[in-house]
Amino acid sequence: THLLISRNFLASVILEAGATGPYGRLMTGQITLSQLVTELDEDCKKAAAAAEIFLPEKFSVAQIFGDFLDEGRLNTPLLDAAVTLRKNGFKTCVLTNNWIDDSLWKGTVALILPLLRRHFDLVIESCRIGLQKPDPKIYEYALRMLEAEPHEVIFLDDIGTNLKPAREMGIATILFRDLEMALKELQDLSGVQLLGEEEGFPTACDPASVSHGYVPVKPGVQLHFVEMGHGPVVCLCHGFPESWFSWRYQIPALADAGFRVIALDMKGYGDSSAPPDIKEYSQEEICKVRNEIVAGIFQTVFIGHDWGGSVVWNMSLFYPERVKAVASLNTPYKSADPNVDIMEAIKAHPAFDYQLFFQKPGVAEAELEEDLARTFKIMIRSIKKQVDGLPPLPLSAGGVLVGLPKDPPPSLILPEPDLQYYIQQYKKSGFRGPLNWYRNMQTNWSWRCSARGRKVRAAGVALGIPQLTRGHIEECGHWTQMERPAALNKILIKWLEDIHSKALLQRISRL
Repeated sequence: THLLISRNFLASVILEAGATGPYGRLMTGQITLSQLVTELDEDCKKAAAAAEIFLPEKFSVAQIFGDFLDEGRLNTPLLDAAVTLRKNGFKTCVLTNNWIDDSLWKGTVALILPLLRRHFDLVIESCRIGLQKPDPKIYEYALRMLEAEPHEVIFLDDIGTNLKPAREMGIATILFRDLEMALKELQDLSGVQLLGEEEGFPTACDPASVSHGYVPVKPGVQLHFVEMGHGPVVCLCHGFPESWFSWRYQIPALADAGFRVIALDMKGYGDSSAPPDIKEYSQEEICKVRNEIVAGIFQTVFIGHDWGGSVVWNMSLFYPERVKAVASLNTPYKSADPNVDIMEAIKAHPAFDYQLFFQKPGVAEAELEEDLARTFKIMIRSIKKQVDGLPPLPLSAGGVLVGLPKDPPPSLILPEPDLQYYIQQYKKSGFRGPLNWYRNMQTNWSWRCSARGRKVRAAGVALGIPQLTRGHIEECGHWTQMERPAALNKILIKWLEDIHSKALLQRISRL
């Protein structure tokens, strides 16, 4: 009750001061938030004395603003609609009355702006340009920045007075009161389906705008990684033949959910070092490297796909003190059996014949490096029928691309810009490093046998594991992160939130 009274009183003081008062000058960037608090505290005391209103001795607008900042939340369905519009060719913009926040009590609002900048083409803040809604000049400024005419723009706001001048300029407007009604109006005006649409693709991170780094792991060898977000650490480990970029749909979503995401280029891939020695790629050596990477972090969640899945299971077996939890995509956990030689087991399963083809250095490299575009378009593809229905990969001891078209159709899950990024990455070191992972089968088997009897002390997605959690996605092939990214993100975020205390997560939204 006291807070409500204080807010009502504060609102009356702000309105009385008008556009030239502290709040008006805050919104146009003339003063900062901490300066506003000082000025408003004085104005409130004067107004209270004049109206004979009792204010507590320690009254300050700082508490009210701090509570307000913590209440800030994104409207996730509207954000999803904006992402969909952007994917359909619309330029998107956030036009907000905002302030320069130099306070000590930064809340959720301070975390939301970096997220918005990842998902919108433009974020225009009143405090940065000296204009605020509903001044018509701010809409003229937005039109110039968007390089658009009024009749080409749709403007949605939850305050009617902000819409009036925009509407008078010829801009189509939507007053937000009800979510479904607003989305229906937006759908009708844009011509883009926003209600009841099929599962879409989340926002992917752009290699040019994400933070890149390197960590030395031993003399002459370093690993490249990308990083995004703040909070508990999640380390993403890709498989073959991939790159950190395989996690492009997961990195922003996990960062937005309140995690610090580190996606690695595994040894031999992309911008990481690619030493030629086969022994450098044994699981024992790879896991030693992972242990060095997280040496300064108490415990890390590891998520792996394909070969990356093997790495995260082995991290949980051999370095459990470093592991908070592990999740593996498409790579179920299986303990090593010292009574069954691993190479004999591979030979007994025709589906693994391609691993025999990979054993002799230089042979598979020649096939896969001959035409990188062809290699990736054939290997990284959806289980959904392609344009001309490519047959399944041969995956035989005679080659993995044998009998397949020289000019295959585009991959449904690897559009041209993404394909070109993969090609660029593999031109750096080729396939020798990635294929060397397969040339340590016997070594890996012997090492894993030394851990027989140990249990995976982490949450996982395989049978016979303590604290087991399982996730299943229908109509999805091997490339889970790219084929069903939204479904995967939902599973991973729920799992991560269950692992970590939600009170520790500065959670902004679930994408």
